[in-house]
Amino acid sequence: MPYFEYLMESDEETLRLDLKTDPKVIEKQALWAGIKPGMRVADLGYGSGKTSYYLHNLVQPKGEVVGVDIAVDRIKYAKKHYNKKGIEYIQRDIRDPLDDLGMFDFVWVRFVLEYHKSKSFEIVKNISSILKPGGILCLIDLDYNCLSHFGLTERLHRTLRGIMKALEQVADFDPYVGIKLYSFLYDLGFKDIDASLAPHHLIFGELKDTDAFNWTKKLEVAVKRSGYHFLEYKGGYEEFLEECKLFFSDPRRFTYTPVISCKGHKPEN
Repeated sequence: MPYFEYLMESDEETLRLDLKTDPKVIEKQALWAGIKPGMRVADLGYGSGKTSYYLHNLVQPKGEVVGVDIAVDRIKYAKKHYNKKGIEYIQRDIRDPLDDLGMFDFVWVRFVLEYHKSKSFEIVKNISSILKPGGILCLIDLDYNCLSHFGLTERLHRTLRGIMKALEQVADFDPYVGIKLYSFLYDLGFKDIDASLAPHHLIFGELKDTDAFNWTKKLEVAVKRSGYHFLEYKGGYEEFLEECKLFFSDPRRFTYTPVISCKGHKPEN
């Protein structure tokens, strides 16, 4: 399997993932999906380890969580900040066979498939192999990612769409994977499938420091790797970046991204 180069990888990426993860949202989504005490949980693509930590709280007593991520640095961060008895952090590529990890009652995949446009269904099929019959698979991801804003100039509107199109082509990024999650479960024969839609990246009024940091890192890391040429701007990327910062700092602007959650039970057969 060729090495996967994570689009957002940078020196501050683990911190960004940590700051943007809201424990209350994690708990709400996991309870909706059906997580219960005593379950063995696989948290695939756990980021900073914060999700594994709060999923672990929800499966007590006697439950356990195995966090799987491709990055060594994130394992070190998770063990330092979110280490707890009953949580194990492992470095693995979820595109590879995972059977040696054992079987799980609940498999959680949040904000991961968007980075694998051409392989997302194959990944879901692969991770289904470690789910016990009757177990729950929960897929959570964004739809129309980074594209719903009010208050943009016309050139900024065109540029953002051009950047996202470029990321699809050069980085295998999928801004629209959220709408596909239901079909993944359906095509794999999952039962009792349900879906939920909610706002994410909902920003209005004064800009919070965490939102400013999150969006600045997206613009500095992912946008630079898109290969986009910024022909709309005489000053190129730097002029584009300044216009983005002005937009996000304006309390009049309104921005959001739909987050879609899907859950289903693996067939008993």
